[in-house]
Amino acid sequence: MDYPITQYGAVADGVTNNREAIQSAIDAANEAGGGRVVVPTGRFLTGALVLKSNVTLHLETGAWLIGSLNLADGIDFAAEFDDDTENAGWTGGCFLFARHAENITIEGRGVIYGQGDKVFYDDNADDGLHECPKNVRTPAWERPRTTFFEDVENLTVRDVTFRDAAFWTLHMAGCRHVLVDGVRILNDQRGANNDGIDPDTCRDVVITNCIVKGGDDAIVVKNTPPMAAKYGACENIVISNCVLYSHDSALKIGTETANAIRHVVLSDCVFRDCSRGVGIWVRDGAVIEDIHVHHVSGNTRHFADCPQRDFAPRWWGKGEPIFISATPRVKPSSPLPGVIRDVTFDHIWMTCESGVFIAGEENAVIENVDISDLHLTQRVQGTQKPNLFDEQPSVHGVYEHDIPAVYVRHGRDVRVSGTVRREGEFRGFPLVETESSERVSVDLHER
Repeated sequence: MDYPITQYGAVADGVTNNREAIQSAIDAANEAGGGRVVVPTGRFLTGALVLKSNVTLHLETGAWLIGSLNLADGIDFAAEFDDDTENAGWTGGCFLFARHAENITIEGRGVIYGQGDKVFYDDNADDGLHECPKNVRTPAWERPRTTFFEDVENLTVRDVTFRDAAFWTLHMAGCRHVLVDGVRILNDQRGANNDGIDPDTCRDVVITNCIVKGGDDAIVVKNTPPMAAKYGACENIVISNCVLYSHDSALKIGTETANAIRHVVLSDCVFRDCSRGVGIWVRDGAVIEDIHVHHVSGNTRHFADCPQRDFAPRWWGKGEPIFISATPRVKPSSPLPGVIRDVTFDHIWMTCESGVFIAGEENAVIENVDISDLHLTQRVQGTQKPNLFDEQPSVHGVYEHDIPAVYVRHGRDVRVSGTVRREGEFRGFPLVETESSERVSVDLHER
């Protein structure tokens, strides 16, 4: 049965807060045992909405569901955290919310608009390059996520467009049996913290046929401490047939690793204008294992930061196509970073401003990495000089270094094979550099 929101008093003027009307439609569908809440053509402003079991939120073509930026209109989903120290990064509330529910679907050809374009602005801090992170009118801790779904079983998001998130866009925590199919996420590529899709401590997730653009990670598989304490490992994640743009990583695994992350597969994707291609970080003592990336093409770039601001977010990444890192997060007294093992890449074609970077520590050796059919073109694509390694967030930070095609530190059983074409300044760097590693085999032919 359909429940059109206009029958519950919703007004498509883009100004009226329709939260009460739309929530009434959702509640009615839920109380009837399930139904489809229909958002028709028009612009509907609303405060935070609680989605409920067996309810489909359907946005018709031309429908815009606009999330209020007023903190008073949001939902403080972190209020139940036992430890106030867990609240860091969780205090901005969210727009679409569900917790402890099942069989929720968001679908249709309409738009879910987070109004992030009212948060970010260009203050020309990079002297007209228009690459550095934009300034913000609202600090991160006051910007709402577009969605937050916790402990939802059978969650489907299909065909909708998310536009201009003010913070993370599609955040799923402790969810199981998740399908994200045919979704477009079109965020500001210079906006900080506007991640695309965040499977956090989730299991059995399929992300396919999506286009994701943003300033932060396009897709990030993670295990945040408050969610890991409740739901355990993050595992069985499949990503395919996506086009990903990011001024951070196209696919990030970590850095938040409060429990295991395993059984992740990405295939048949295109990465465009990303600071990094695939980044794998362990920082918080867990295990990352059984990660497989196949058939990827695209380019990675080193974007400018903001030298003219006293404080500003910085991009992570200097154009690495593949980045694997196990190192302490903040200081030498931090807990052991954890373990990364059993990782494969094959059929990778990338134009890049850095090289393959694999770096562990004496007490956190990266093990059993196999990279085959790798084809790199190292070429400067912008204004930044290729002379930096970037291990943020870690004790090492950002530091000057030659840029070899392959760099391995504290690796064991690492195998790399393929071709590389080095242009300009890259010809002056070593082809391969290894430190404190065992059984490293690199068969890389120059084109």
